[in-house]
Amino acid sequence: MKKLLIVLAFAGVCMSSMAQDADPTLKYSVATNSFWSNWFIQANANWSAFYSNEEHGANLPVSPIKSFRATPNFSVAVGKWFTPGIGLRTKFYGIWGRQVQPEEVKHAYKYWNIEEQVLLNVSNILCGYNPNRVWNVSLFGGAGVDRNWDIHAYAMSYSLGLMNQFRLCDRVALNLELGWLYKEHDADGIYGQMPTTTAIYWENHDQQLYAELGLTFNLGKTGWEKTPDVDAIKALSQAQIDALNAQLADANAENARLKNLLANQKPAPAETQIVKEYACPATSVFFNINKWNIASKKDLVNVKSMAEFAKENDVNLLVKGYADSATGTPAINQTLSEKRAETVANELVKMGVSRDNIKTEAHGGVADLSPVSYNRRATVEVVK
Repeated sequence: MKKLLIVLAFAGVCMSSMAQDADPTLKYSVATNSFWSNWFIQANANWSAFYSNEEHGANLPVSPIKSFRATPNFSVAVGKWFTPGIGLRTKFYGIWGRQVQPEEVKHAYKYWNIEEQVLLNVSNILCGYNPNRVWNVSLFGGAGVDRNWDIHAYAMSYSLGLMNQFRLCDRVALNLELGWLYKEHDADGIYGQMPTTTAIYWENHDQQLYAELGLTFNLGKTGWEKTPDVDAIKALSQAQIDALNAQLADANAENARLKNLLANQKPAPAETQIVKEYACPATSVFFNINKWNIASKKDLVNVKSMAEFAKENDVNLLVKGYADSATGTPAINQTLSEKRAETVANELVKMGVSRDNIKTEAHGGVADLSPVSYNRRATVEVVK
């Protein structure tokens, strides 16, 4: 008996160490689930071997895996995972037991057993949560009550075991479970001998070893969602600040150009001319990587202001398209910058600007701005 238990424990350790490791990139924190999420039910076919306390001192075979101890059974369970690593289940076992007496005669009786068990998903605890892992290994332990129908008596019981689950799909998994039920000495209806000073304590209790095969059906919402990534949120906020800085840099460059233009302006002829100058610098419109659809329509607010000025004063607008040089080939970036410039030009036409008053340029891949994503843009400026 001791050898069998040692082998069972060793097999559990080996199976746990052989469980599939999750990709380290999938190790992330998960949010707690709602009450109705991650419930499951199980149905299993069960083979059990009963080792009765009255066998002690009768010189019967020590191994419980003998035909006069064995019988088929079944089990059903309902449970819930509260985290990827911790769950609870209520499990029902039944219904045919064996009394084993010294003469090695099968004495059948009927019983049922209900256990409340704690589940520890070793694969998720040690290797990180992975919703696509094929093989999950869980340890369980619990306590409950055993009911002998033949004598209408109850007995306390305790359980330990190892549950292997093989994912078939999001809703269904195949179970292979090994377990041990440790019951009071009169669970089978026969009071065994009291222990002596040399007796092993567990031999004076009724025990049940089992192996079972079945299915797990997941109910309600399954899986776990990531917790908010604070670092990613901070990075997004910083990206927005960087975008404003990029537009400010464009504005400063345009102001410097206008100052230089005024400083080098030749004196006006005798005839007075009124020249209206557009005060807003070049405006940027940003795009996502490898795209020529405008990322945010908010970028068109300043573009619309330029369009109104161009219509009122019959001036030309220059649209320059860019791509970032860090990604893509020169040929791809050139095509991408052409399409981005054309996209913005089409928006200006929708705003009422004549296509004859719009010029476009494509500058391919550049590295003018940092971070690199801000080079994925098109600019609009007023030209004479």
